[in-house]
Amino acid sequence: MYMKERNIISIDLKSFFASCECVERGLDPYKTPLVVADTDRGDKAMSLAVSPYLRNRGIKSRCRVFEIPKNLNIMFVKPRIKLYQEYSKKVFDIYKSFISEEDIHFYSIDEVFMDVTDYLKYYNKTDTELALLIMKTVLEKTGLTTTAGIGPNVLLAKVAMDIEAKHNKNCLSKWTYKDIETKLWNVTPLTKIWGIGKNTERKLNNLGIYKVGDINNYPRSFYIKRFGNVMGNDIFDKANGIYFPTIKELNSRVHEKSMSMSQILYRDYSIEEAILIIKEMNDMLNVQLKEKKLTTRLIHLSISYSRDLYKSFNDTTLLNTEEDNGEKIFETLKYMYYKNIEDLPIRKVGIAYSKLSNKGATQLSLFDKNEVPTDEYNKIIDKITSKYGNTSILRASSLLKSSTIKNRERYKNTI
Repeated sequence: MYMKERNIISIDLKSFFASCECVERGLDPYKTPLVVADTDRGDKAMSLAVSPYLRNRGIKSRCRVFEIPKNLNIMFVKPRIKLYQEYSKKVFDIYKSFISEEDIHFYSIDEVFMDVTDYLKYYNKTDTELALLIMKTVLEKTGLTTTAGIGPNVLLAKVAMDIEAKHNKNCLSKWTYKDIETKLWNVTPLTKIWGIGKNTERKLNNLGIYKVGDINNYPRSFYIKRFGNVMGNDIFDKANGIYFPTIKELNSRVHEKSMSMSQILYRDYSIEEAILIIKEMNDMLNVQLKEKKLTTRLIHLSISYSRDLYKSFNDTTLLNTEEDNGEKIFETLKYMYYKNIEDLPIRKVGIAYSKLSNKGATQLSLFDKNEVPTDEYNKIIDKITSKYGNTSILRASSLLKSSTIKNRERYKNTI
């Protein structure tokens, strides 16, 4: 396989919320035992962040207040989301002073990917030199420290940052394709790899797979058979450093015509309750896709946790072919969901289809059997729901109390 070579930098702000609070107080995050948590909620309140000082002493960012040792003279501060947004904007403006916005993907409030391939000649610097310059500028102008990874694609840049950079004195690491066997394949546990969640790790462990390199003990078809086409291909590809979306493709949700649906839930939902909502929303959005005789190539999922956690995630997956099959799209959404989800209460769910095309000019996959399915069953269902409404035929799961499809039908939010 041809391996694309780009110069991708992944940069993350270290212990972002806690570092902002330290900087605001004129304190050194590496010398201050500070925890961001609303202690008015009691000892069971969840911490949103801890300072690097505490991280270096083994205290996790996400823990309950009662789990934090009492002998460290902890400074507890309430979260101030507006403050963190202001600092995030300052830092992102610094990034944009070096790199055009179209070559930056804002992954979260404290993390970005940048494609600097076309900027190295302009700055007359290597990717490592440019990354260090950007990191130094952020520190000088905001007081915030960063960690960075460099790689030939988004995946290897992210893994280099998450796995190795934090252990290096300059907080920077660069991985190339030559490092796959010596570095990537030795990574354990599997959840350290971007996109592999605890559920997937548990299933792989049951197959005797504990290190990333163990994945290559079986062929691609082994994973497709056990995990489905989307997840199976993703597991095998990432174990071999293969992940090639461009920054422009990652940003395409903003710039391209799309169809979307989102819902703020009326209470906190569990992991299993929320997957039902995603299923129902996908069913409804898929009906509209077919009514307009469109297909989609890019699937988006966004999840926001309970309001007091100020935490969320967004994920995007590029399909192998243009697709309008609701079950296949849901398979992708389900994989994106379980690979990212944390065991936290969920309050908002959103899905979107983009890279829309008129049905008929469909490009078939090189890897699948090129058969056009009849899907007579789905066509009958589509006709009934089109004529009598989306709730005229419901899944049995939609009769559960956690289902919201009947109420939501009145408040469809599509773009």
